[in-house]
Amino acid sequence: MNAKNLEEDGFAYGPIVLDHFQNPRNAGQMSEPDYVGEAGNPVCGDRMRLFLKMSDGKVTEARFLTFGCSVAIAASSILTELVQGRTVEELGAMRNSEIVDALGGLPKEKENCSVLAESALRSALAAKG
Repeated sequence: MNAKNLEEDGFAYGPIVLDHFQNPRNAGQMSEPDYVGEAGNPVCGDRMRLFLKMSDGKVTEARFLTFGCSVAIAASSILTELVQGRTVEELGAMRNSEIVDALGGLPKEKENCSVLAESALRSALAAKG
């Protein structure tokens, strides 16, 4: 591993993935969230739990707990930044491609990590209350 790229499982990842893996934003549980969602990938074993707090119809805080590879952690971290300030309607329109783009791209074989993050978000929105 070097400062420019993270290499794992034969794939090289760019500096944004590396930064979010080594310095994850908003990791940890949240007390009294308004939304909680969970998702898992049965093939690789990655799991994510997403917590959202809302105020005035917008996300004011997002946190995550993820057990998985470096890309799953990076995707979870960047998701918590992407959702900040968005409405439920805007969250419903988010797709994993936005996560991939925000990470500076991912190999096709690792895009499942961005799907994991999107799935946790969908789960949170479906489980409100």
